[in-house]
Amino acid sequence: MENQELIARCEATAREWMTSPLFDADTQAEVKALIDNPDKTGLIDAFYRSLEFGTGGLRGIMGAGTNRMNIYTVGAATQGLSNYLNQNFADKDQISVVVGHDCRNNSRLFAETCANIFSANGIKVYLFDDMRPTPEMSFAIRHLGCQSGIILTASHNPKEYNGYKAYWDDGAQVLAPHDKGIIDEVNKVGVADIKFEGRPELIETIGKEIDDIYLAKVKELSIDPECIKRQKDLKIVYTPLHGTGMMLIPQSLKLWGFENVVTVPEQMVKSGDFPTVASPNPENGEALAMALDLAKSIDADIVMASDPDADRVGMACKNDKGEWVLVDGNQTCMIFLYYIIKNRQAQGKMKGNEFIVKTIVTTELIKAIADKNNMVMYDCYTGFKWIAREIRLNEGIRQYIGGGEESYGFLAEDFVRDKDAVSACSLLAEICAWAKDQGKTLFDVLMDIYVEYGFSLNKTINVVRPGKAGADEIKAMMENFRANRPQEIAGAKVVCTKDFQTLTQYDGEGQATPLNMPEKSNVLQWFTSDGLKVSVRPSGTEPKIKFYIEVKGEMECPKCYLAARAEAVKKVELVKKSLGLD
Repeated sequence: MENQELIARCEATAREWMTSPLFDADTQAEVKALIDNPDKTGLIDAFYRSLEFGTGGLRGIMGAGTNRMNIYTVGAATQGLSNYLNQNFADKDQISVVVGHDCRNNSRLFAETCANIFSANGIKVYLFDDMRPTPEMSFAIRHLGCQSGIILTASHNPKEYNGYKAYWDDGAQVLAPHDKGIIDEVNKVGVADIKFEGRPELIETIGKEIDDIYLAKVKELSIDPECIKRQKDLKIVYTPLHGTGMMLIPQSLKLWGFENVVTVPEQMVKSGDFPTVASPNPENGEALAMALDLAKSIDADIVMASDPDADRVGMACKNDKGEWVLVDGNQTCMIFLYYIIKNRQAQGKMKGNEFIVKTIVTTELIKAIADKNNMVMYDCYTGFKWIAREIRLNEGIRQYIGGGEESYGFLAEDFVRDKDAVSACSLLAEICAWAKDQGKTLFDVLMDIYVEYGFSLNKTINVVRPGKAGADEIKAMMENFRANRPQEIAGAKVVCTKDFQTLTQYDGEGQATPLNMPEKSNVLQWFTSDGLKVSVRPSGTEPKIKFYIEVKGEMECPKCYLAARAEAVKKVELVKKSLGLD
């Protein structure tokens, strides 16, 4: 009965879409097909809820329906954001925004739709002439003195998805109180309220002139240009995975002085269908397969891949046996911060007021690196808007020199306020050149870090549960973990539980103390007596729940790596069994 009621409710909403003059003919034809289909799964998934404009914006599967990415859901988000901007900056003669987009199907359509809506609301729009990396859009907000910006992207999600990320005047994704304020405004908007008819005189196209300024700023991040001169022939294989990285990353590497950059030709083709990969996610080894094949054929030094909106970087290098190995996001983040700190120290660039940032689910070895080098480190929630918040809070007090997260994002600069694959790829190439200058590889650098700071293995388990049933199951899993806190994991006592939803920390005896964080978040963490850390949270952008497992160990020499890793892999399996994930 409950399911019949849900179908009836979804069908009633769908018939409104099918008959209302507010919706175009193609949308109505798609809705009719959903209604006519005897299998009501598609109808339910498209209409069982409204696609929620959350603190990260919108992300969802493209198509007709209230729970889909289309010009109406995107339009409502833009109308709500326009209303909020006009309320908050009423004293400004001219409010302005930047609009960018990635390579995905419909991204240009959505970007132009948003530009029209902003302009119809009296807001000046700087619209990029073609796809561009997310970090460049963030940079442009600050550079052009805008009050907001959006980018149409679903980052590394599969091709069926698109998304909409909203940014504030500091170039960072929106945080409190503005996030809630925008959400309230968006929720007030009906389709009839959306002003689709644009004012062309308020829309200005931007492109190469911003590229050149941004790339010049990125080049200033180079710590050791002399090293690059010595290793200018470093063999670099790069792939943009059909996305925006192709617009700037090869150009940036050339500006830094690298003369031997080889791109994967099949993946230098702009395509929202991502025809050469199952998923355009540099976290997945499969996405780097073509780049690795090319690297083997030319005996390259490093492989780099950026995701469709060029904010994340995947990387591979050769190990001590000359075999190509993937380097995960935690390891890449460690390598970045290790190099930046070590080489700024060597060149006397440290003033003593520097700080770094990581997210709470990122490896604790970064804390060990910070502590040993007397460096201030801040822990924050997952997502670069929280790293951007730490940068903003420390402006004029401390100097930001780097921050990252396990999900393959790093930011080396403060003139951008989101993770940046353009600067990350350029800096990563420099680190590879620095290592080669010493007769080492990036793998050797990673081994040096483990020997000096301790070994850890990080494993992320994604439990995917799509649709309404999946969302309900994920919610039930989190509720169960809260109601039945684990007392031990993999045979070791849980000595600390952190519940960021209630902002409460429990010791091994169950004593509670407050957690000091800027707001609540649906994240749980458990720490055990043998150094294990497990974090669990529902993804904010995909239908899955994520488990982050970190196993610590010791590594006395580089040759001890395989044994340390094997021990840690066994421990991960025990953890999975303890949590019912096997």
